[in-house]
Amino acid sequence: MNVVETNISGVLIIEGSRLQDERGSLSRLFCVDELEAVLDARTIKQINHSVTRRVGAVRGLHYQYPPHAEMKIVRCLKGKVFDVAVDLRHGSPTFMQWVSMELSPAIHRALVIPEGCAHGFQVLEAQSELLYLHTALYTPAAEGAVRYDDPLIGVDWPLEPTDISAKDLSHRYLEKTFKGISR
Repeated sequence: MNVVETNISGVLIIEGSRLQDERGSLSRLFCVDELEAVLDARTIKQINHSVTRRVGAVRGLHYQYPPHAEMKIVRCLKGKVFDVAVDLRHGSPTFMQWVSMELSPAIHRALVIPEGCAHGFQVLEAQSELLYLHTALYTPAAEGAVRYDDPLIGVDWPLEPTDISAKDLSHRYLEKTFKGISR
């Protein structure tokens, strides 16, 4: 596994490889030894799997507040998604900036989203499936979110966003006075 930095500190790309022969293939999705520096004493507490049916559907932008903040490692198992991480960390030099990449099984990459960054994605192929590794348990009382179309962030979704949950539509836009999430 090869770890690549992005323009946002802590948002990382994990590049993998696939061994293939006439029988099929094998891909390593996670290795605690190879990702020791990325995890930095964190442990995986929860693993989630999502299926999103329709092209254009958007989920996010979600995060958890401290002390339940979490690092996520996100990988696409089926289909293709446009994956986004938004830096909401108070005092970060890249505050309110976002980074994106396509994830699919063919690309063999995962995106690491650190604490204080929001995560969301848009489905580019029907029936897309994501695998999430979380370093904290889901805690409803600590849940935070930013609207997918917040003009202060300005995510440039590749398709017209559709199929957005009522909950995601209910999130408020950020105020210009928003100072970020304290660490």
